[in-house]
Amino acid sequence: MAVGALAARVSEAVLGPRGVAVGAGGRRRVGAGAVPAARGARTKARPSLADLVAALRGTAGRRSVLLLLDDADAVRTECAGLVQRLLMDVPGVRVLVTCRQALGLGEERVLRLAPLAPDAAVELFLARARDAAPGFRAEGAESAAVARICRVLEGVPLAVELAAGQLEAEPSARALADRLEQGQCWLAAPGPALRRHRSLRSAVGAAYLLCERPERAVWSRSSVFQGVFTEPTAAYLCAGAGVAPHQVATCLARLAAAGVLETLDEPGGLRPPRYRMTRAARDFGAERLGAAGEFEVAVERHVLHHRRLAEVAEHLWHAGDQRQAARLVRDNAAELTALVEYASRPEAPAAQVTAALATVADLWFWWTVYDHGEEGRAHLARLLPRATADDHLTARARWLAAWLHAPGDPATARTLLGQVWPVAVLAGDDALIGWVAHVQGVVAWERGDARTAAECFRQAADTVPAFAPGGPAPAVSLAALALAQVRTSPGAAGRSAGRALSFPGVRDDAWATALARYARAYTDHHQGHTARAWHRAHRTLATLDARVPLPGTPDSPDIPSVRASLHRLLADIEAPRTPRPTVPAPRTDTLMPSRTSSRM
Repeated sequence: MAVGALAARVSEAVLGPRGVAVGAGGRRRVGAGAVPAARGARTKARPSLADLVAALRGTAGRRSVLLLLDDADAVRTECAGLVQRLLMDVPGVRVLVTCRQALGLGEERVLRLAPLAPDAAVELFLARARDAAPGFRAEGAESAAVARICRVLEGVPLAVELAAGQLEAEPSARALADRLEQGQCWLAAPGPALRRHRSLRSAVGAAYLLCERPERAVWSRSSVFQGVFTEPTAAYLCAGAGVAPHQVATCLARLAAAGVLETLDEPGGLRPPRYRMTRAARDFGAERLGAAGEFEVAVERHVLHHRRLAEVAEHLWHAGDQRQAARLVRDNAAELTALVEYASRPEAPAAQVTAALATVADLWFWWTVYDHGEEGRAHLARLLPRATADDHLTARARWLAAWLHAPGDPATARTLLGQVWPVAVLAGDDALIGWVAHVQGVVAWERGDARTAAECFRQAADTVPAFAPGGPAPAVSLAALALAQVRTSPGAAGRSAGRALSFPGVRDDAWATALARYARAYTDHHQGHTARAWHRAHRTLATLDARVPLPGTPDSPDIPSVRASLHRLLADIEAPRTPRPTVPAPRTDTLMPSRTSSRM
């Protein structure tokens, strides 16, 4: 029997080859590599399980006994049987098992080893780097590159050590970091005694070999996910070709138990389980997926699923559930970026490019309202050159690109709007015509032309139909109009802000409502109604805290541009200083020199 064979090998380690007990200071070790040989026939000279039990029972009565079973993955089932019998027959013995998965015994205590913390990973890297490249110094840019390397490797000690050994072959730590960003399974070194520790591919492959066929398929197909994913999403993407949909959940749980996946939610919680694949496992799975000829199918399913997700998010936004829309995009941001990357490949079919372009266009609110303008511009810069036709979708994408460029690059914005205008007019699309006018107003505002900006915002508010999906509501243009009018026509500015607050559907649009209230408070302050403006600004902030909580809360992302404008207005009131209005325009992910306050 397998348990008996394993027991015989352990007996040899503990008792010696002929049943002679090892002395008090002696130790013997039996590795997993020796265990498969134990599955054959036993010789009469080899001690039995009974001999091992008798020796341990006698030893346990005199002193504490710790039995170490190291690297038991290959014989996990046999180890479980052996340990169970030993604990029953020798209550005083303690067993320490190192394994990827728990044995599943009743009194088992599991200690999961987490990856190294960032500082510890850097320390390990530098220690190994000094051995591999004695002249290496982590200073300035090289220090930042080392931190980036450890971050890409996710603190896995073997990967960190193997990467440090590559410094001598790479021109710099930055070059090594760039290469690791593209994949890390190539890491290898001749030194380690264990063969599977000589390369990261072998180390991950050892876990892959222990998986059943359905688990391997789910592993490789899940490698197209770049971030967090759920069971239903994985079932949609991974089912088929030998894997039934109902098997996927079990496979995910087993992969999580083996350390291939990270579980982000507590088991049995209110939210369905969410998973994230470690970087090394993802790179290995992608290799297996390509070798199986399934990569394109998996990517097609990934693109289709997240295209539908973007449609749902846009529908939620215009239906008034903006919190849920923003949460949905935030939780799937990595996968939406992956969708763009897959569609940007030279070999990607036109259908994937179209799906990615439509996805980015539908998520206009994420780029403009939530200050992800730089990311949105980058996505459109990759996708628009691959658009094959001047159709309505391409026009919408160019309009969005123009809006995202307007605050910092008005020349590019004007060029893009010139391409959008004829398509919108020929299609008779009032919404797109109005949104073009709104962006023209932002461009005029940025160059200090408040009168032209006001005319453009008025045209946008009068042209865009109420409840039109795909862009800002007319109330947003009315709020911008009020801010553009405040110096030249204070009375008209107050009326425009009032129209924005009473526009149909504005109460279900948290962003438009906040902008309209900000415009109203700013108009009051400019007209000398300081106390009223102060109270309006504070009430608007309180509403934002209730409907759109602060960053870091689990409910939803923040609207930082509106909140910043309100705080700036309050500072102007309390200083007191000359008020500086802020017209709603996309901001970047990082601080850039841009005209965030207007001149009038």
